[in-house]
Amino acid sequence: MRLSTKGRYGIKAMVDLATCYGKGLLSVAQLAEMQGASVAYLEQLISSLRKNGLVEAVRGASGGYSLARPPEQISVGEVLRALEGSTALVDCVGTEGSDCANACSCSARPLWLKLQRRIDDVLTQTTIKDMADDYAIQKERIRE
Repeated sequence: MRLSTKGRYGIKAMVDLATCYGKGLLSVAQLAEMQGASVAYLEQLISSLRKNGLVEAVRGASGGYSLARPPEQISVGEVLRALEGSTALVDCVGTEGSDCANACSCSARPLWLKLQRRIDDVLTQTTIKDMADDYAIQKERIRE
């Protein structure tokens, strides 16, 4: 599995929204500034996150975006699937089925399945709150 910039910036945007959860809204311009990304690109990502029920929008002069649920209720896997689609390491272990005619006789497939289970476990068990907490610790270490 290789993450595109969509997945990387989308996760970062969700972590930024988590750090402000319950304290107010963030505009796309604020998110873009925090990440050093373009507003247009982040608008695309936020749109996908909204369509998947992960982000809510408030319109108006004091509008912006917030997480649709508490950060401890949003898994990293949900976010990545919303932005990237499948998180499969290789096609033959994905949920979409395999076009590989050798799937049953492939000597490497058991390894791919083990790796995929571990990846899925980490993505499912890690929440956006976990990431926001880790990020806060990281920022504290930098200040020391």
